[in-house]
Amino acid sequence: MNNYLIAVVDDDHHIRNLVEAYLQKENYQTIGLETAEAAWELWRTNPPDMWVLDIMLPGMNGYEFCRKIRNEAEVPIIMISARDTEVDIILGLELGSDDYLVKPFSPRELVARVKRQLQRGHKQKNTNETNKNAAELPQIIVGQLQLMLEERRAFWQGEEVEMTLKEFELLKALVEHPNRAFTRDELLTMVWGDDYFGSERAVDHLIKRLRKKIGQLPVESVWGHGYRLRTDGGELKYEAGSSN
Repeated sequence: MNNYLIAVVDDDHHIRNLVEAYLQKENYQTIGLETAEAAWELWRTNPPDMWVLDIMLPGMNGYEFCRKIRNEAEVPIIMISARDTEVDIILGLELGSDDYLVKPFSPRELVARVKRQLQRGHKQKNTNETNKNAAELPQIIVGQLQLMLEERRAFWQGEEVEMTLKEFELLKALVEHPNRAFTRDELLTMVWGDDYFGSERAVDHLIKRLRKKIGQLPVESVWGHGYRLRTDGGELKYEAGSSN
């Protein structure tokens, strides 16, 4: 058995048992749960390495559970649901899920996505450890915007702005390349990875949310192309990280 524990949260025991069986064939350890409340108790006592999470659950739904987990950690989350509208998928991604799979789905495809997420998380962990050993991770300052990379915190005019993981990653991508015009497809790849094949509207929704949170954010639409962050000659600085 490998060391990864994957929690499968679904009130349909047929789906839950099927998913667990396929994951166990790949030597993953699994635990099946029927409710988000039971999953939250597991998180408090024996947190898994990944969640496979249904949206439509009795009591607390998958969206709310995902939000609660994201407030505490970046453990991989794959949402599974019969809800296949673009709005549902984008909402799940905005709340912090790493992937979204529509029912009915191929168990083999789910296993492949689980492997990708775990591999990505492992690579990111190794990268972070290397950076920490080399030097303290920097902060990025451009104009009145400040990003604390290690802490994943954003400040505008000295005031902290609460952001989801995806909002922060999108803003970071734009800030690191000021005045460069990105296509929506480029931003999708940078934020969600090159194995995400969802709608480009996910980018539009994140930009809309960022503009709502920071009214003067200098992110402009590039007609027929995508978005860019304007600095108007402002200086982009990398400095040793320190909290405000």
